[in-house]
Amino acid sequence: MYDSILILASCAIVFGLGTAHLALTFFSSRFEPRDANLAEQLRTVSPIISRQTTMWRAAQGFHVSHSMGPMLLGLIYGYLTICHFEFLKQSTFLVVLGGLTLAIYLVTAKAYWFKIPLRGIALALVLYLLGFGIALS
Repeated sequence: MYDSILILASCAIVFGLGTAHLALTFFSSRFEPRDANLAEQLRTVSPIISRQTTMWRAAQGFHVSHSMGPMLLGLIYGYLTICHFEFLKQSTFLVVLGGLTLAIYLVTAKAYWFKIPLRGIALALVLYLLGFGIALS
């Protein structure tokens, strides 16, 4: 029972981080640059790959897709933990995939992001590993 609670806590953290990122993207100015001139340039300059968008619109799209990954990870693994825990425990592929995904997010957070997502992902990974450590022992 503690195993599934630890895994669900991990899922909740990851889902929460993704959801918060999505909300901040659409309902705040947190991801806007501090420099107003740069903000204007981002809204008017297109990337080399296509003139059909601007750097600002592309960044908004990246924020949305960046949010969806953790949200889906949290939802799918949360669902499997609640409804199909025996199946999840028996699937080496899914157990390793979830842990590897969190580890990659952790390395990415360390290299490119800031403290809050780094700490959240680190905690989620520890809870995930503890949960499956108990479940598979």
